[in-house]
Amino acid sequence: MERQNAYWYVAKTRHGAELGVRDRLSALGVENFVPTRTRKSSRGKGSVEVPAMMNFVFIHTTRANALDLIHFQGVKADYLFDCATRQLMTVPDKQMDDFRRVFNASLEEGGLVDAPLQLGEWVRVVKGSLRGVEGTVMEFQGRFYVVVSLMNCLYARARVPRAWLEKIEK
Repeated sequence: MERQNAYWYVAKTRHGAELGVRDRLSALGVENFVPTRTRKSSRGKGSVEVPAMMNFVFIHTTRANALDLIHFQGVKADYLFDCATRQLMTVPDKQMDDFRRVFNASLEEGGLVDAPLQLGEWVRVVKGSLRGVEGTVMEFQGRFYVVVSLMNCLYARARVPRAWLEKIEK
């Protein structure tokens, strides 16, 4: 699929259907992202993968294929609409890439947060595995974090040494 024609669409699923929808999309060869974390099994037999965000799946595809997935391919989800434009809600590639990288960087030190604990300056990470990620800086208990948001309502954070951050103008 040509990347310039593909967008990240925000889809909502039934409660508990996130991983099934992800698996169906993967079987169809469609790039997708469901934030997950590993949790100890309630039965005490190892660990299980669980969604970190209930009811959300991010789907990277063309608009025509996005509609086809729901209407003809049996993917059990509905897309969110942008109230201002009345179009399917999309997330820019750079923003989704930054969000995925920060979310996956460290679920113990970072992961999803309800909202930034302290809004700060707009920064870019200049070293390490998160190099190039842009977000706001947050300091909490003497540690620095870069916080990345999607649609100003979902946030991920990862601990980053202060020396690896540079202030930028948004």
